[in-house]
This record gives sequence, structure tokens and C-alpha cells, in this order.
Amino acid sequence: MKKIAYLALLFGLVTATTQVHPAPAHAATTVSATIVVPAGTTYDGKGAIFVANPSTLGDGSQAEGQKPLFKLEAGATLKNVIIGAPGADGVHCYGNCNITNVTWQDVGEDALTLKESGTVNITGGAAYKAYDKVFQINAAGTINIKNFKANDIGKLVRQLGGSTYKVVMTVDSSDISNVKDSILRTDSTVSTGKITNTRYSSVPTLFKGFASGKTSQSGNTAY
Repeated sequence: MKKIAYLALLFGLVTATTQVHPAPAHAATTVSATIVVPAGTTYDGKGAIFVANPSTLGDGSQAEGQKPLFKLEAGATLKNVIIGAPGADGVHCYGNCNITNVTWQDVGEDALTLKESGTVNITGGAAYKAYDKVFQINAAGTINIKNFKANDIGKLVRQLGGSTYKVVMTVDSSDISNVKDSILRTDSTVSTGKITNTRYSSVPTLFKGFASGKTSQSGNTAY
């Protein structure tokens, strides 16, 4: 009996010891020079957190001219990445790009900018604390957003102010809350906006600046 009691006590001590040593948290990777994702390739962050070196990329404020953490060449994919603070100028797409399961914890100057004409497909992920806009469109193209969450933002998508080229904006099955301006915004008379199957809360207006007949919505729920 003494031996059994001793073994039980020993087992209890080992169990207690293992319980007081949690797995260490993964530290963020500091990016000092923009990570380039070559055309047609995929960068899988595997859930890692990336932050900008404020001395080389930018401090994540609204100051113009900050650099991106990631530059995606035409046809590139970025997935399973968390961008922390400072986020500098987030991600730049030069042509078609795919953004899958990417989260911006504290949007810097912008979360993502389309720099050259193409289609941006954003699937999953989230963006928080965007003082101005989340996605900036600086060239003619299309942006498709699906299963995305955004909270505490100025605008979800903004076409470059005063530009007249066509941008097709679609949002589907997303959750958008606490918006200061609008979900989609343009100054172009030919751009279009469509929001479907999306939940939204504290949003002044879904669309802003679009010409008559250039917007559509269905299956959305205010909460």
C-alpha cells in the first residue's frame, strides 16, 4: 500500500509540474525589408505574426509613402498571415493576387493596395482599427471579398479619390461593423458595387459616390 501511495504521489507531482509550464507564445517576426512574393507563387505564413520595422517600412500611421510588408507580383498568393502593429502599408498587389486567411490586427496606412490593374480575391481573414480605408484601389480592376470580418474602420474599399477608371467591388458573406464612412466608396461614374449575404452594424451607408444604377445588394442583415 505504501508503494502504491508513493507512486500516486509521484504521478501527481509530475502532472502538476507539467501543468504550470504552458507552451511559449510565438514572437512576431519584424520585417525590415519588403518580402517579395514572385509571380505565380504562394507565400504561406502558417499563422505567423509579422510587424514592420518602423525605421525602414513605416510606423503604421496615416503618413503617406510607407512601404508594404509584402509585395505580391502578378498571380501571387499570400495566405495564413497575421499582420500586427505597426503594419506600415500592409500588402501591395501588382496585378492579380489572392489573399487567403490574412488578418490585419491594426491596419496601418492601408491594409492592401492594388497598384496595377488586376483582380484581387480576398477570402477569409479580418481587418481591425483602420482609421481610414482597409483596401485601396489605385488601378482599374476587380476586388472580391468573401467571408471577411472588419471592425472599427473608415471604409472597407476605397477607389483612389478623383479617379475615373472602372473598379468592380463585391462583398459576400462577410461581417462589417463600426464603420465611420461607408463600406464601398468611389468617385467614378463607371465603377460598380455589390454587397450580398453580409451582416453589418453601425454603418452609415453601404455605398458612397456611385452613380445611379451602379450598386446592388441582397440577403444582407443589419444588426
